[in-house]
Amino acid sequence: MKIFAVLLLGLAAFAVAPVAVDRYYVTLLIPFFAYAIALLGLNLLFGYGGLLSFGHSLFLALGAYVAALVTGTWGIRYFEIVILLAVGTSAIVAVPLGAICVRRSKIFFGMLTLAFGMLFHSFLFKFYALTGGDEGMPVRRPALFGQTFTSLDQVQFITGPFYYYCLVLTLAAGFLMWKLVNSPFGLHLKAARDNEQKAEYVGVATRKVRLVAFIVSAVYCSIGGAILGVNTGLADPEIAYWTQSGNLVFMTVLGGFGNFLGPPIGAFAFILLQDYLASNIQYWRFVLGALLAVFVVVLPQGISGLATRLLQTKSRTHNKMQEAEI
Repeated sequence: MKIFAVLLLGLAAFAVAPVAVDRYYVTLLIPFFAYAIALLGLNLLFGYGGLLSFGHSLFLALGAYVAALVTGTWGIRYFEIVILLAVGTSAIVAVPLGAICVRRSKIFFGMLTLAFGMLFHSFLFKFYALTGGDEGMPVRRPALFGQTFTSLDQVQFITGPFYYYCLVLTLAAGFLMWKLVNSPFGLHLKAARDNEQKAEYVGVATRKVRLVAFIVSAVYCSIGGAILGVNTGLADPEIAYWTQSGNLVFMTVLGGFGNFLGPPIGAFAFILLQDYLASNIQYWRFVLGALLAVFVVVLPQGISGLATRLLQTKSRTHNKMQEAEI
């Protein structure tokens, strides 16, 4: 019940943010929504499936470039169509890549995903006629449910209608993922993670389960990529670079990949921390790397794990006090 109350409080805070806080910080929440959706997918593969990908920025970039192609080249300004095409394209790409990658596990899986991610980055960078090369491709402002909001400038659009659109989209993606991880499929995926041989012995098709998880994670990342593309107005090849995949892994570990809400919490903390350091410290990348290393060593279960331990400690203390009174 306490967790439900905290979730409602958090939802209320996000709902009033555009009118309660500075517009600059509202613009930071759009990337948070994008990464939160992407990390829900990555956590399905990593946290529940035990497969760590170093190449899922490929699907982030795929979503952004689909948004650029649809809104710019084709001139279709409906964001719902952008999402549908991003989902379909990422699923089509994920099927053959996933079929190859899930044949391996542990570091071999990670290296395969990294290799495919770098191949896609090279494609985006070198094929200038198709992708714009290092200049990228512009992403035009889309319509939301047919509404163009032409009376609003770009910042007003991003911090207003698009903000609430992304908030609802994040909640819907979170609800669907929650149902998925608590379904028989989620149990099969965790069984394959904990002991592959035993899972196969009791009838779990481990490769098929992992392939489905790979496809779902790719779909979620592509949705996040489409949001990032609209937010920046550009699909850039650097979004497919391996450092972007590293950021996704950092966020997941920072928040706690053993917890459903851990990766989104990690995305929120990472974005705010990076913004603060970049604004105040010259060598902010060095400091950020050092802080993340400390977090991993001191808090191996992430921020969500720390919060869980604190709540458990408080609950035990409260119970002991009640027993003492009795």
